Amino acid sequence: MNGKISLKDAISIGIGGMVGGGIFAVLGLAVSLAKGGTPIAFLFAGVIALLTAYSYAKLSKKYPQDGGTVEFVNNQFGNGIFSGGINNLLWISYIVMLSLYASAFGSYGAELISLTGTKSLDIHIYQSSILTIALIINYLSVKLVSKIESFSVVIKLLILIAFIGVGFYGLSKNPENLNQLSPENWENPILLLSGGMVIFVAYEGFELIANSISDLKDREKNTEKAFFIAVGFVIILYILIAIVTVGALPFKQIADAQDYVLAKAAEPILGQIGFTIITVTALISTFSAINATVLGSGRVNYDIAEDQELPKYLCHKFWGKPIGFTLTAILSIILVNLFNLQSISTAGSAGFLLIFSIVNYIGYKKHKELKSNKWIHLMASILCLIAFITLLIQQFSDNKMGVLIASGIILFCFLLEFIYKKTLPSQHI
Repeated sequence: MNGKISLKDAISIGIGGMVGGGIFAVLGLAVSLAKGGTPIAFLFAGVIALLTAYSYAKLSKKYPQDGGTVEFVNNQFGNGIFSGGINNLLWISYIVMLSLYASAFGSYGAELISLTGTKSLDIHIYQSSILTIALIINYLSVKLVSKIESFSVVIKLLILIAFIGVGFYGLSKNPENLNQLSPENWENPILLLSGGMVIFVAYEGFELIANSISDLKDREKNTEKAFFIAVGFVIILYILIAIVTVGALPFKQIADAQDYVLAKAAEPILGQIGFTIITVTALISTFSAINATVLGSGRVNYDIAEDQELPKYLCHKFWGKPIGFTLTAILSIILVNLFNLQSISTAGSAGFLLIFSIVNYIGYKKHKELKSNKWIHLMASILCLIAFITLLIQQFSDNKMGVLIASGIILFCFLLEFIYKKTLPSQHI
């Protein structure tokens, strides 16, 4: 960019990254885990996101390169197996996010229009088709991706805020519905924390702000504002959405409609029209999130390959774009068609919690350079690590597949880097 982006633009990037497909994909899952304590679960996850945003803000201001997380990791740990493994994990975590968004698109799409008469088959068709379409759009026009994202951010925020307004109006008419939110309907604190961590993927998009800091006007003054306003706004938005959803439907109905619960929550007040409006919003939102994530993950893949942490072959171009775009989409199609929503969400949250723990640790190690509070960095790093461990332990009893996928992805990323680094001298690609 030759021009500079404003504070408002940077905040929009952060909000757009967070309020993508995540809230539509994981809200029902959060309620199934936390019950009436779902707003508290979103608050737990939001506090960890906000503390981590402090590290990202300080590091972004000091190192305003386009690579964001990749640059922070390489700057601290050099170009070795550890940094390569973490950066590979970032790329794979983006692939998991793509699968999560595609899963949500498939569930909402199948509720709106049946293609074959068989719901499970419809979901698979929608999931695979939207990833393929997004890949084609990314190859044809990056500018179109940007326009879709800009349009989507406005639409989804307006409709979600309207959903909250209508929802609270409904609760004012039926205050007894708020009983589901009372503490006796909360799960125990460990499950509340675990529920918050499974849905942590709904917050991870704030780190996209780091990629635009080099073009931010008045960077010294606006960097922290961009991160904190974006994350703070989304925390409040998610908590209000959770309150309205839990107050709108009995837990049994939420469980039955887990994959498209936001649309179902609009039905009691607005009927089928409300269901349809939220479903269309979910489709627009998840589609834009898929488009933007294909673009972002393809570029991350390219940056990692340029840093010789993945084979140089991934720097090759196909139709003028990095080959990583295609590889990312193919892996996402495989993942979303093989595993369920909870397993995908657990793997995505685990990956980002581990990455964020390390970024917070980098902030702690560099606090003198950053002129920041080392205890905030350290607390954020420890909280991310505790949340990561709690997530894996708690989910192991109910969702062994999700834990195995998460653990397998992490091990694979480091093993891949180890093998690559050991064979690097003999490569001539």
